[in-house]
Amino acid sequence: MTASALRRLGLRDDPDPSRTMPLPLREQADVRDRWLSQRLLDLLPGLMDRADIDLWVVVAREYNEDPVLPTLLPATWLSARRRTILLFHRSDDGVTAAAVSRYPVGQFLPAWEADEQPGLSTAQSQWAAVRRFVDQAAPRTIGIDVSAVFAHADGLSVTEHRLLLEALGPHAERVVPAQDLVVGWLETRLPVEIAVLHAMNRLAHQVIDEAYAPAVITAGRTTALDVAWWIRQRFADLGVDGWFQPTVGLQRAGVPLTDERGTVLPGVPYDAVIEPGDLVHCDVGLSTLGLTTDTQRNGYVLRPGETGPPPGLTAALAVGNRMQDLTTAALLPGRTGDEVLAAARAAAAAEGIDGDVYSHPVGVHGHGAGPAIGLWDQQDGVPGAGAAEVHLDTVWALELCVRVPVPEWGGQLVRMALEQGIALTAAGVEYLDRRQTELILIPPG
Repeated sequence: MTASALRRLGLRDDPDPSRTMPLPLREQADVRDRWLSQRLLDLLPGLMDRADIDLWVVVAREYNEDPVLPTLLPATWLSARRRTILLFHRSDDGVTAAAVSRYPVGQFLPAWEADEQPGLSTAQSQWAAVRRFVDQAAPRTIGIDVSAVFAHADGLSVTEHRLLLEALGPHAERVVPAQDLVVGWLETRLPVEIAVLHAMNRLAHQVIDEAYAPAVITAGRTTALDVAWWIRQRFADLGVDGWFQPTVGLQRAGVPLTDERGTVLPGVPYDAVIEPGDLVHCDVGLSTLGLTTDTQRNGYVLRPGETGPPPGLTAALAVGNRMQDLTTAALLPGRTGDEVLAAARAAAAAEGIDGDVYSHPVGVHGHGAGPAIGLWDQQDGVPGAGAAEVHLDTVWALELCVRVPVPEWGGQLVRMALEQGIALTAAGVEYLDRRQTELILIPPG
């Protein structure tokens, strides 16, 4: 990809990750607003048709924002202002996006002036404007953001729900949950967004490579917790946010996995000092341009005289890669998350692989809206979220683990956990940047 093309996406082309991203905030805002325009034009009409919703109403007040609202507002709007009401009407001509708001909302058509009805209070006048819009649109169905399954689609507060139904009057009987529309809007990515997520995943991988190096890790002195905080600080220094606190964990010979909350996890404490011979695992996620990543990588601390990891650890990673292959093969449009989970686990069992799958959409949110393909503690299906269907043009965190005995560790089980961004498009599954197929080697110091 050329430097000019990357810049149009909101990135810079440079081998030094400290100069790769992000762009200055003003240029980031331009990129995000272009994306919003394209999404409203190219994606929203089809998503509303698929959800059978003629009018989508999104309502929020300052400091109590609907989770979907930031994805609909101009980049310079960092939150709702007073009460912000957005209306999306599907017609034969596309989608009309209107704002019933005291302040102009970017490209949205203004549908209200605060002083247009002097005899009414500001709130009464605002809700009256909503009613007039609905009267004119005459929608068959009115979608509102309520959901018992996805928090992302449950952003309409009790108070706003009551006031909206009162304002709608006889139209209130046409109200339906907008869950499928919200999930579709949040999970569906433009090709340009997928291209940016490639670069974001590359940056995450580069930061992990930096963390798994002598400049950060000195065996016998550095703790796993030190590395986790280094990663978080590195993200901050690069001008990107971490959407969760990074974690770094250790496994080592002689310290077996322990039973914890129905699963087996490493028994080495998170604040332990890293030693030669340790398997080092991290879980990190960054956020920029309104998108997120979620990544896990594994490294091995060489013992003095070693030039590579024990073959048993190399084999364990290969089993993890095979589990990735089986899961992506099962990730087919039209299947539910539970069906993907069942197919992947059945294929793994047929090959004698002991593993779990707990993959999830990732994009706007780290744990994104859309089908859940297992949870680490729910391997027989996920009620509600597991019943959602897989769609094209979505991005996933392919997250899973396998348990493999390591002969060089006396047959001790290793939990090889992997997490990798992937995109599901009409061309199939593509890895964002690259997946890990070799352990990162960390010198002993």
